[in-house]
Order: sequence, then C-alpha cells, then structure tokens
Amino acid sequence: MLEIQRLRNEKDLVIQGLKSRNIGNASAAVEGILELDDRRKEAITRLEALQRDMNQVSKSIGQLMKNGKKEEAEQAKSQTQEIRGQIKSYEKDVQDTEQSLHEELIKLPNIPHNSVPVGMSERDNVVAKESDHTVTFDFKPLPHWDLATKHNLISWELGVKLTGSGFPVYIGKGAQLQRALISYFLTEATRAGYVEIQPPLVVNEASGYATGQLPDKEGQMYYIGKDDLYLIPTAEVPITNLYRNQILAEADLPIKHCGYTPCFRREAGSYGKDVKGLNRLHQFDKVEIVQVTHPARSYDTLEAMTQHVAGLLEALALPYRQLILCTGDATFTSAKTYDMEVFSAGQERWLEVSSISNFETFQANRLKLRYRDEKKKRHICHTLNGSALALPRILAALLENNQQADGSILIPEVLQPYTGFKSIA
Repeated sequence: MLEIQRLRNEKDLVIQGLKSRNIGNASAAVEGILELDDRRKEAITRLEALQRDMNQVSKSIGQLMKNGKKEEAEQAKSQTQEIRGQIKSYEKDVQDTEQSLHEELIKLPNIPHNSVPVGMSERDNVVAKESDHTVTFDFKPLPHWDLATKHNLISWELGVKLTGSGFPVYIGKGAQLQRALISYFLTEATRAGYVEIQPPLVVNEASGYATGQLPDKEGQMYYIGKDDLYLIPTAEVPITNLYRNQILAEADLPIKHCGYTPCFRREAGSYGKDVKGLNRLHQFDKVEIVQVTHPARSYDTLEAMTQHVAGLLEALALPYRQLILCTGDATFTSAKTYDMEVFSAGQERWLEVSSISNFETFQANRLKLRYRDEKKKRHICHTLNGSALALPRILAALLENNQQADGSILIPEVLQPYTGFKSIA
C-alpha cells in the first residue's frame, strides 16, 4: 500500500506512475485520497480539542462543588454531556474517514521504479539479457506431454479422475525428477545464504492482505469458507508474513529466507489460453526466495536475486532470457519485476519460469514491517521475492530440450546426484 505521505510529497510523480500503469482516473483518485486525509486530520484536530475541553470542564466540577457552587457545578455537568455527544460524533467521523481512506488507498497499485519501461501490455516488455546456450535437433522434438506419456512420467487423466484438470499426477521417475529439482533448488538457495522455512499451506485473511493478494481482484485464490482461510498461491505469502507487525534492528537486515511449497491458483480467466500439459496448472511446486532489506540496498538485492535464478538456469543448461516487465504488465504490488523465461524446444516457445520483484515499501507498509536505525528512528523496510524456481515449466523444458533421437531423455549433470539416474529411457 502506498504511504499517504508519499502521495503528498510526490503527488505529480505518483500520478504519472499510476497513469503509466493504465490507471485512467489517477489524478482524481490521488486528489480524492488527499481530500479524505485532510478531512481525517481536521476531524482528529477537532476531536482532540473537544477532549481537552472535556478534561478542563470535568476538573472544574469538583472545584465548584468544593466551593459550594452547586448550580454552576450542575451547569458544568450539563456542558460535559453536550461535549461528550460532540466527541462521540467526531470519533465516528474519524473512524468513518479512516475507513474510507484505507479503502481508497488499497485500490492503488505500486508506483513503477524509474528504470521500468513504460508500456501497455506484455508486448512492451523488454529483453534485458539472453543466454548464449541454444539447443538444436536433427529430428523433430516432441512436446513434453507426449514425452511424459511415452515414459509414464505424468498422468493428466488420473489427475482429472482424482480432482480435475490442472492437477497432474507425477509417476515414478517423473515424481523423482520433481523431488530432485526441489532438493537442488533448496540446496543452492541455502548455499547462497537463505535460511529455509517450511510454512503452512493455508493462511488467514490478514496474511493475504499484508502481501497484497487480498482483496483478490482476479479471483485467483482458493478460499476455504468454513474456516475463513486461503490456500497459498506462493510461499511468498506465509514467509513474508513471518515479519508482520515487527520492528527490526537495522543490523538484522538483510533477512533472507527460502521455502518449498505446493502453490494453488484458480487461474480464473485462463480458459482459451494455451493450457496444455504443464503450461498452466492449478497446483504446482515452487521454491521461493524472499528478502527483507534496507531501502538503500534493495535494488542491488534485486539484481543479486536475479543472478541467483540465472545461475540455476545456466547450471541446468536451459536457454533463457531475462525480461523487464513494463509498467502495464507488472503485478499490482511490484515496483520492478524481472521475468525469466526458458525456451521450450518441443513447443518452440518461451515459457515463464520465474518472476523476481522488488516491492519497495508497498508490502512492508501493509505488513507494518519496520526497522529502527542507530538514532532509534523507525523506517519502513523493503521486501523482495522471486521464484527459484517454479517446477512445471522447468520440467517441461528439461524433458523437451534433453530428448534424444532414440527417445530417451538425458538428466542434467547437476541433477544426477539428486535423481540417482542419468537418463530416462
């Protein structure tokens, strides 16, 4: 959530940033919020004045009674009743105005960093880097769904039988390959200094709100109505919320966590897109990296996290490219996002496998996550997270890019200690 002081101090920049994110009524929205904040401040000022008046009159009653001035004391008592009614009215005004202000603030997305390219949609994203690695075949490579069926690695039919579409069942070496990828990604994250967390797979409303998943504008979260809980769409939600309502010491920063979880997404509105095979699932596995940092270092941190993800893709020998998402394609909470895509030889297309984002203070403001500097002054932290990595499309690309003319599939060398086998035949 944007800080109200930022809207005041950087009003023109905020409006410009919102317009770049295709918010058509940006000026009116910001001006309306500032007017609400003025009303709130005015009501608070009046309320505090009434409370002072109440204290003064209340103190005078005892003195008047002591001096035998009963009539004046009774008048003072009547005055306190009148002031009490005014206080109650202004308390409600403050409460209502603060609620309205909050409801308007949470509608505003984050402001893009000045290095983010301006654009309307994914067509305007910019390729920042592309790896040198390529794959070539002297035969026509198969898509991963054919390879998975051929080698009995994944069953989509059993998933439909058990649950529905978008919930595949991994079998034999397919399941082992999933487990190997998870172990490899967690090991590499730990080596990079991330402390592993195993969080719950369901969160309460406060957690979903704090990281920006709620209110759920796109209907992507699975909701458990009886218990008022949500299945997590990513480990980012529970891991970042570990620090909700906390004041950290500046020396504690940065905080680095990683975690593996299944992720659950309804993928509302995705019908009609290319959803075949592992390309788009309702349940999938992912290793997430999360950092809480000092604001002055968060963009260096973003680059370092992106390099970590790139290192994993290079070790897996997957052709990849790094995109900077434009203002019109970035997520609601992000100030700057890099997407990592791998080339899928069997489908002849790029597949997104990671998003690495700096949220600046947007999440931390909702989280009420701050740090205290040496002078005991409090500041809002910056939060970042990234997929390192999401498994479905990584698995798809590994199967497609490593298939051989004889039908076998080679396992990347870095995964072999985790799989216990070198190929799938």
